[in-house]
Amino acid sequence: MRRFDHFAVGVSNGAVDLFSAFEEGGQMWVGNGPRLETVKVSFPEPFAEPPVVHLSLGMWDIGVNANQRADLKAADITAEGFRIEFRTWGDTRVARVRANWLAIGPVRHVDDFDA
Repeated sequence: MRRFDHFAVGVSNGAVDLFSAFEEGGQMWVGNGPRLETVKVSFPEPFAEPPVVHLSLGMWDIGVNANQRADLKAADITAEGFRIEFRTWGDTRVARVRANWLAIGPVRHVDDFDA
């Protein structure tokens, strides 16, 4: 369990279109084997410390003639932002993906003293 000590708690959220691979024959749509797409997300306001980040698939457009494989991960989380990683492998064909994110973490309060 994460405890936020004396800080106020801030919540930030958003949605990011990670890629659209089918129009131009992108690797997620025509490729084979391990594939990775990453997108950097910056928080509108920084947290006091790195927050907890939750990801979910907001939209997933995938081919139906192969196994459906996906791995969605928040990486390199800092107080200012993080990176979304979407992976697939084998013969899976992914046309488009949108990831929703929710960050919960400590924020400075207006009454906090600057150290």
